[in-house]
Amino acid sequence: MRRKWARHVTAGAVTVLAAAGLTACGSESNGTVLSFYTAADGAEQYAQAAAVCTEQAQGRYSVEQRTLPKNADDQRLQLARRLTGGDASLDLMTLDVVWTAEFAEAGWAVPLPPEIAADVTEGTLRGPLESATWQDVLYAAPLNTNTQLLWYRKDLMPDGQPPRTWDEMIDIASDLASEGLPSWIGVTGRQYEGLMVWFNTLLASAGGSVVADDGVTVTLADGDAAETALDIMKRVATAPGADPSLNQADEAAVRLGMESGRTAFEVNWPFVLPGILENAADLPFIDENGNVTAVDTGNTVLIVDGEQNFLPAPYPSVIPGEPAKVTIGGFNIAVAQTSTHPDLAFEAMTCLRNEENQRNNAVAGGVPPTLEVLYDDPVFQEAYPAWREVRASLENAAVRPASPAYQSISTLVTSVLNPVDKIDPPKTVDELAEQVRKAVNSEGLVP
Repeated sequence: MRRKWARHVTAGAVTVLAAAGLTACGSESNGTVLSFYTAADGAEQYAQAAAVCTEQAQGRYSVEQRTLPKNADDQRLQLARRLTGGDASLDLMTLDVVWTAEFAEAGWAVPLPPEIAADVTEGTLRGPLESATWQDVLYAAPLNTNTQLLWYRKDLMPDGQPPRTWDEMIDIASDLASEGLPSWIGVTGRQYEGLMVWFNTLLASAGGSVVADDGVTVTLADGDAAETALDIMKRVATAPGADPSLNQADEAAVRLGMESGRTAFEVNWPFVLPGILENAADLPFIDENGNVTAVDTGNTVLIVDGEQNFLPAPYPSVIPGEPAKVTIGGFNIAVAQTSTHPDLAFEAMTCLRNEENQRNNAVAGGVPPTLEVLYDDPVFQEAYPAWREVRASLENAAVRPASPAYQSISTLVTSVLNPVDKIDPPKTVDELAEQVRKAVNSEGLVP
């Protein structure tokens, strides 16, 4: 049975919009102006796409890119305020993949017309497409995606090969610690969305889920998947030589831990590769054992004896022999219900996410594309070195719990999971299930 979504809008929302002096988009000499509100990360590439699509429209419309705040919660809040205030200057918007159900149920995102939905579906990777869908209806078009990989130091591996499972990785890290070598496993353990991503990936890889397909029924405590996931998290946090700052680590801290020479492994997004390449000149030297040294050995975390030492590998499995189901990120483009030009907005949507623009987003901005054709293109493969691992990960992707109550679910779940080293797996499973029920109820989801 479809649930009713009861949303309570703050009284100050309309006031905020009025105070901001927002105006509806009008027509200029070169046609209709479509506003494209985007995330701050990748804004330069989104602006370039807007310029390309404006030129291709040949005067029928122009696309103006406008940047939302840096923080994801602030992005969501600004969009919600504009939508509830009836801001007609909002035509197109980038939606974080976790917002689809909420924006669909609230009536804020316009469902894609059948012909547009068919065009978007053709040639788009399954995982990103699923993230743009709610109750079997496509409410957005996948613009880019993201997936985590295992990044490791080849010089620290016993046989030069990365671990295939979390159990293997914990064992290798423990052995490295016993030898006085870099042994940290970089994970996002701080109380924020990154912690939810880590837990959800382990849970899905173990065969579990937070909620059922209806977005309401709590399934987290079904079976033993959640306890398996929590046991791995606890062992990573308490292993010999574990990162002492794990409970406060986010993606940036995890990346810097590797670049400092203290980390042997990290699970992180592809942005870490261009990041370490950009900082190559500032990386510390390492000695023949892999420890940081003040002596100029010519070797660093990135390069050892002239060969690449910082490498990507498939995300570690939870169940041996079964690939991990990695939680994807990324952004989708939706047409706002406030738009006074929805037909033109849908046309612009197809341009903004086309092959040319997705290629630029990936190569210049680092975010993986959602179009299958790019992963088969030798030119793209050369320009995007981690393409093989990214594609393999996306083929077994997991999405975060699809529920209009997702924001509350994530907040309450991460409050239970942090600090990670204090997790008591059997007890924590029950506590997590109760918090998810609380989140669903508090958001007004009713039968």
